[in-house]
Amino acid sequence: MTATSSASPSRLQQLRQMSVVVADTGDFDAIKRLKPVDCTTNPTLVKKALVLPVYAELIERELAWAHAQAGAGDKAVVDEVADRLTVGVGAMLSALVPGRVSTEVDADLAHDTAATVAKARKFVAMYAERGVGRDKILIKVAATWEGVEAARQLQAEGIDCNLTLIFNPTQAIACAEAGAFLISPFVGRILDWYKARGQVPASIDEDPGVKFVRGVYDEFKRRGSSTVVMGASFRSVEQVLALAGCDRLTISPDLLEQLDASTGTVERRLSPVAREERATVPVDAARFAADLAADAMANDKLAEGIVTFAKDLDALRADIAQRLA
Repeated sequence: MTATSSASPSRLQQLRQMSVVVADTGDFDAIKRLKPVDCTTNPTLVKKALVLPVYAELIERELAWAHAQAGAGDKAVVDEVADRLTVGVGAMLSALVPGRVSTEVDADLAHDTAATVAKARKFVAMYAERGVGRDKILIKVAATWEGVEAARQLQAEGIDCNLTLIFNPTQAIACAEAGAFLISPFVGRILDWYKARGQVPASIDEDPGVKFVRGVYDEFKRRGSSTVVMGASFRSVEQVLALAGCDRLTISPDLLEQLDASTGTVERRLSPVAREERATVPVDAARFAADLAADAMANDKLAEGIVTFAKDLDALRADIAQRLA
């Protein structure tokens, strides 16, 4: 990582003065090096962790636990090992960051409120067994209507949630109205959808993902919502800098490295707007479904995101099953 002089703070240092920087990784060494406030774990990151030496003892311990169970290779045991590894990695990461670790509920439960709530409670209990309190974790849930309803229940129980795969304004507002601690609007995936259809923005200010997050941020501030807006899924340093000032920004290690290795003035692009008192009609299931159905990009990317997350979980489970065979 390139060092910068105290007279010329890096763009990452400047960004940290405006937004809470979160690492979009479960890479133990990268988190130690880059010192984000928060980090995340999900099946993809846990699968990658299986080959990292720092997690070797954890993996050996959980595989030994599985071998001690009746039917060590059975689906139920494999699924339990996936959960144990997810929480085990998250617990190790929680010791590295002053803030929180986002932990993803199974994507194949995205349309099942009761099952999502049950898995979230299970994760919280598993973290507690490992000495990690709920103030150190966020439960990551796909922002389907069922996910929003699960978050409403969990937040009422004091379990903070990160509602992910946010692509539509109504979807974002529904999460805020449910009391979600945090939402993750996906900047890069929105741009991907438009670029795939030949719609390339002329400038960063015309980037549809950047415009979407700016709009959600302003609307939340006008409403006086306490829900944190965390820009996610960045494709470039330029996208990150275009959202300087957003509540939080979750950034991949390679983009964090680029920001840390470069200088130049970072301008604040988002600032809280004045709160407005105005009548609003709460989002219900019918409006949520109608507004998503009318938004081809959001409808496509939400469905695609859930499928991708579910495939990642299947791949993790397959890896575990192979190791147990």
